Amino acid sequence: MTPSLEVLFEATPALARLAEADRKRLARVASVRVYARGETIFKEGDPPDFCYVLARGRVKVFKRTPDGKDVLLEVLGPGDPFGAVSVYEGRPCPATASALEKSTCVLVPRRSLFDLIERHPALVRGLLPGLTRRFVDLAGRMAELTGGRVELRLASLLLRLAGEKGRPDFGGVFVPVALSRRELADMTGTTTETCIRIMSRWGRQRIVETRKDGFVIRDLEALAEVSTA
Repeated sequence: MTPSLEVLFEATPALARLAEADRKRLARVASVRVYARGETIFKEGDPPDFCYVLARGRVKVFKRTPDGKDVLLEVLGPGDPFGAVSVYEGRPCPATASALEKSTCVLVPRRSLFDLIERHPALVRGLLPGLTRRFVDLAGRMAELTGGRVELRLASLLLRLAGEKGRPDFGGVFVPVALSRRELADMTGTTTETCIRIMSRWGRQRIVETRKDGFVIRDLEALAEVSTA
Protein backbone atom coordinates (compact mmCIF):
# COMPACT_ATOMS: atom_id res chain seq x y z
CA MET A 1 0.00 0.00 0.00
CA THR A 2 1.17 3.54 -0.72
CA PRO A 3 -0.38 6.84 0.39
CA SER A 4 -0.77 7.84 -3.27
CA LEU A 5 -3.33 5.07 -3.73
CA GLU A 6 -5.45 6.41 -0.89
CA VAL A 7 -5.24 9.93 -2.32
CA LEU A 8 -6.25 8.60 -5.73
CA PHE A 9 -9.27 6.78 -4.30
CA GLU A 10 -10.37 9.88 -2.43
CA ALA A 11 -10.22 11.94 -5.62
CA THR A 12 -12.13 9.39 -7.73
CA PRO A 13 -15.88 10.16 -7.98
CA ALA A 14 -16.85 6.46 -8.02
CA LEU A 15 -14.99 5.93 -4.74
CA ALA A 16 -15.49 9.31 -3.08
CA ARG A 17 -18.34 8.12 -0.85
CA LEU A 18 -16.26 5.40 0.74
CA ALA A 19 -15.38 5.91 4.38
CA GLU A 20 -11.72 6.65 4.98
CA ALA A 21 -11.20 3.25 6.61
CA ASP A 22 -12.71 1.49 3.57
CA ARG A 23 -10.47 3.43 1.19
CA LYS A 24 -7.46 2.28 3.18
CA ARG A 25 -8.63 -1.33 3.10
CA LEU A 26 -9.13 -1.14 -0.66
CA ALA A 27 -5.71 0.43 -1.18
CA ARG A 28 -4.02 -2.40 0.73
CA VAL A 29 -5.14 -5.02 -1.82
CA ALA A 30 -4.68 -2.88 -4.93
CA SER A 31 -1.73 -2.74 -7.34
CA VAL A 32 -0.58 -0.34 -10.05
CA ARG A 33 0.21 -1.18 -13.67
CA VAL A 34 1.38 0.97 -16.57
CA TYR A 35 0.11 0.21 -20.09
CA ALA A 36 1.85 1.39 -23.26
CA ARG A 37 -0.08 3.22 -25.97
CA GLY A 38 -2.18 0.70 -27.89
CA GLU A 39 -1.72 -2.04 -25.28
CA THR A 40 -4.80 -4.11 -24.45
CA ILE A 41 -5.90 -3.96 -20.82
CA PHE A 42 -8.53 -6.67 -21.22
CA LYS A 43 -10.30 -8.27 -24.15
CA GLU A 44 -13.95 -9.02 -24.74
CA GLY A 45 -14.52 -12.51 -23.31
CA ASP A 46 -11.68 -12.34 -20.76
CA PRO A 47 -12.44 -13.51 -17.19
CA PRO A 48 -13.38 -10.66 -14.81
CA ASP A 49 -10.24 -10.78 -12.67
CA PHE A 50 -9.95 -7.09 -11.74
CA CYS A 51 -11.75 -3.82 -11.17
CA TYR A 52 -9.78 -0.91 -12.64
CA VAL A 53 -9.37 2.76 -11.85
CA LEU A 54 -7.57 4.91 -14.41
CA ALA A 55 -4.95 7.07 -12.68
CA ARG A 56 -3.21 8.66 -15.68
CA GLY A 57 -3.71 8.62 -19.44
CA ARG A 58 -6.69 7.74 -21.63
CA VAL A 59 -8.38 4.39 -22.21
CA LYS A 60 -10.93 3.47 -24.85
CA VAL A 61 -13.60 0.81 -24.37
CA PHE A 62 -15.00 -0.74 -27.53
CA LYS A 63 -17.08 -3.67 -28.70
CA ARG A 64 -16.82 -5.66 -31.91
CA THR A 65 -20.08 -6.19 -33.80
CA PRO A 66 -20.93 -9.47 -35.56
CA ASP A 67 -19.88 -7.95 -38.90
CA GLY A 68 -16.40 -7.21 -37.53
CA LYS A 69 -16.76 -3.46 -36.92
CA ASP A 70 -15.39 -1.94 -33.72
CA VAL A 71 -17.88 0.35 -31.95
CA LEU A 72 -16.21 2.73 -29.51
CA LEU A 73 -18.37 2.88 -26.38
CA GLU A 74 -16.47 5.41 -24.29
CA VAL A 75 -13.17 7.14 -23.67
CA LEU A 76 -12.03 7.13 -20.06
CA GLY A 77 -9.91 9.74 -18.33
CA PRO A 78 -8.04 9.97 -15.01
CA GLY A 79 -10.20 8.94 -12.06
CA ASP A 80 -12.64 6.83 -14.08
CA PRO A 81 -13.38 3.27 -12.91
CA PHE A 82 -14.06 0.45 -15.38
CA GLY A 83 -14.52 -3.32 -15.47
CA ALA A 84 -16.81 -3.33 -12.44
CA VAL A 85 -19.89 -4.75 -14.18
CA SER A 86 -18.13 -7.98 -15.11
CA VAL A 87 -16.57 -8.29 -11.66
CA TYR A 88 -19.91 -7.97 -9.85
CA GLU A 89 -21.76 -10.28 -12.22
CA GLY A 90 -18.93 -12.79 -12.53
CA ARG A 91 -19.32 -12.82 -16.31
CA PRO A 92 -16.69 -12.49 -19.05
CA CYS A 93 -15.79 -8.93 -20.03
CA PRO A 94 -18.45 -7.65 -22.47
CA ALA A 95 -16.06 -5.28 -24.27
CA THR A 96 -12.37 -4.61 -24.87
CA ALA A 97 -10.30 -1.88 -23.19
CA SER A 98 -7.00 -0.56 -24.52
CA ALA A 99 -4.75 2.42 -23.81
CA LEU A 100 -5.07 5.40 -26.14
CA GLU A 101 -1.81 6.69 -24.67
CA LYS A 102 0.59 5.60 -21.95
CA SER A 103 -1.77 4.94 -19.06
CA THR A 104 -1.48 4.05 -15.39
CA CYS A 105 -4.22 1.92 -13.84
CA VAL A 106 -4.97 0.79 -10.31
CA LEU A 107 -6.11 -2.83 -10.24
CA VAL A 108 -8.26 -4.32 -7.47
CA PRO A 109 -8.47 -8.15 -7.64
CA ARG A 110 -12.00 -9.52 -7.80
CA ARG A 111 -11.40 -12.06 -5.03
CA SER A 112 -9.90 -9.44 -2.71
CA LEU A 113 -12.78 -7.07 -3.39
CA PHE A 114 -15.40 -9.67 -2.47
CA ASP A 115 -13.45 -10.67 0.63
CA LEU A 116 -13.55 -7.05 1.75
CA ILE A 117 -17.27 -6.77 1.00
CA GLU A 118 -18.00 -9.90 3.05
CA ARG A 119 -16.03 -8.58 6.02
CA HIS A 120 -17.10 -4.94 5.65
CA PRO A 121 -20.61 -4.78 4.11
CA ALA A 122 -20.73 -0.99 4.36
CA LEU A 123 -18.21 -0.94 1.53
CA VAL A 124 -21.04 -1.74 -0.90
CA ARG A 125 -22.99 1.37 0.08
CA GLY A 126 -19.97 3.50 -0.70
CA LEU A 127 -19.29 1.88 -4.05
CA LEU A 128 -22.76 1.61 -5.57
CA PRO A 129 -23.56 5.33 -6.15
CA GLY A 130 -20.43 5.92 -8.21
CA LEU A 131 -20.76 2.72 -10.19
CA THR A 132 -24.43 3.41 -10.88
CA ARG A 133 -23.38 6.67 -12.50
CA ARG A 134 -21.14 4.70 -14.86
CA PHE A 135 -24.07 2.45 -15.86
CA VAL A 136 -26.23 5.51 -16.61
CA ASP A 137 -23.42 7.04 -18.67
CA LEU A 138 -23.07 3.86 -20.72
CA ALA A 139 -26.81 3.70 -21.32
CA GLY A 140 -26.62 7.27 -22.59
CA ARG A 141 -23.79 6.29 -24.92
CA MET A 142 -25.88 3.54 -26.46
CA ALA A 143 -28.69 6.04 -27.02
CA GLU A 144 -26.22 8.36 -28.77
CA LEU A 145 -25.19 5.54 -31.10
CA THR A 146 -28.73 4.72 -32.20
CA GLY A 147 -30.72 7.94 -32.08
CA GLY A 148 -31.00 10.99 -34.31
CA ARG A 149 -28.98 12.32 -37.21
CA VAL A 150 -25.22 11.90 -37.36
CA GLU A 151 -24.64 15.64 -36.73
CA LEU A 152 -26.81 15.42 -33.62
CA ARG A 153 -24.92 12.39 -32.30
CA LEU A 154 -21.52 13.93 -32.96
CA ALA A 155 -22.49 17.26 -31.38
CA SER A 156 -23.87 15.45 -28.32
CA LEU A 157 -20.64 13.47 -27.99
CA LEU A 158 -18.43 16.57 -28.17
CA LEU A 159 -20.61 18.43 -25.68
CA ARG A 160 -20.52 15.48 -23.28
CA LEU A 161 -16.72 15.28 -23.47
CA ALA A 162 -16.53 19.04 -22.94
CA GLY A 163 -18.70 18.74 -19.84
CA GLU A 164 -16.64 15.89 -18.43
CA LYS A 165 -13.10 16.92 -19.37
CA GLY A 166 -13.15 20.40 -20.87
CA ARG A 167 -11.44 23.54 -19.55
CA PRO A 168 -11.30 27.16 -20.75
CA ASP A 169 -8.36 27.57 -23.14
CA PHE A 170 -7.40 28.50 -26.72
CA GLY A 171 -10.34 30.90 -27.02
CA GLY A 172 -13.00 28.32 -26.19
CA VAL A 173 -13.52 25.08 -24.27
CA PHE A 174 -10.50 22.83 -24.77
CA VAL A 175 -11.04 19.08 -24.45
CA PRO A 176 -7.66 17.31 -24.07
CA VAL A 177 -8.82 14.06 -25.67
CA ALA A 178 -7.04 13.31 -28.95
CA LEU A 179 -9.45 11.27 -31.06
CA SER A 180 -8.95 10.39 -34.71
CA ARG A 181 -11.78 10.82 -37.20
CA ARG A 182 -12.09 7.03 -37.21
CA GLU A 183 -12.53 6.96 -33.45
CA LEU A 184 -15.09 9.77 -33.53
CA ALA A 185 -16.95 7.87 -36.24
CA ASP A 186 -16.91 4.68 -34.17
CA MET A 187 -18.25 6.56 -31.16
CA THR A 188 -21.18 7.95 -33.15
CA GLY A 189 -22.02 4.96 -35.32
CA THR A 190 -21.12 6.54 -38.65
CA THR A 191 -18.40 6.35 -41.30
CA THR A 192 -15.00 8.00 -41.15
CA GLU A 193 -15.78 9.94 -44.33
CA THR A 194 -18.98 11.38 -42.88
CA CYS A 195 -17.18 12.39 -39.72
CA ILE A 196 -14.44 14.10 -41.75
CA ARG A 197 -17.04 16.12 -43.68
CA ILE A 198 -18.88 17.26 -40.56
CA MET A 199 -15.76 18.18 -38.59
CA SER A 200 -14.33 20.03 -41.61
CA ARG A 201 -17.54 22.03 -41.98
CA TRP A 202 -17.61 22.86 -38.27
CA GLY A 203 -13.99 23.93 -38.52
CA ARG A 204 -14.77 26.36 -41.36
CA GLN A 205 -17.72 27.68 -39.37
CA ARG A 206 -15.43 28.13 -36.32
CA ILE A 207 -17.64 25.91 -34.20
CA VAL A 208 -15.03 23.25 -33.42
CA GLU A 209 -11.28 23.45 -33.97
CA THR A 210 -9.24 20.25 -34.07
CA ARG A 211 -5.81 20.20 -32.42
CA LYS A 212 -3.24 17.41 -32.28
CA ASP A 213 -3.82 17.02 -28.53
CA GLY A 214 -7.62 17.37 -28.52
CA PHE A 215 -10.18 19.84 -29.81
CA VAL A 216 -11.55 23.28 -28.96
CA ILE A 217 -15.25 24.09 -28.97
CA ARG A 218 -15.32 27.75 -30.01
CA ASP A 219 -19.09 28.13 -30.24
CA LEU A 220 -20.88 26.14 -27.54
CA GLU A 221 -24.23 27.68 -28.38
CA ALA A 222 -24.04 26.66 -32.04
CA LEU A 223 -22.99 23.12 -31.12
CA ALA A 224 -25.81 22.88 -28.56
CA GLU A 225 -28.31 23.93 -31.23
CA VAL A 226 -27.09 21.13 -33.49
CA SER A 227 -27.41 18.60 -30.66
CA THR A 228 -31.09 19.44 -30.14
CA ALA A 229 -32.13 19.98 -33.76
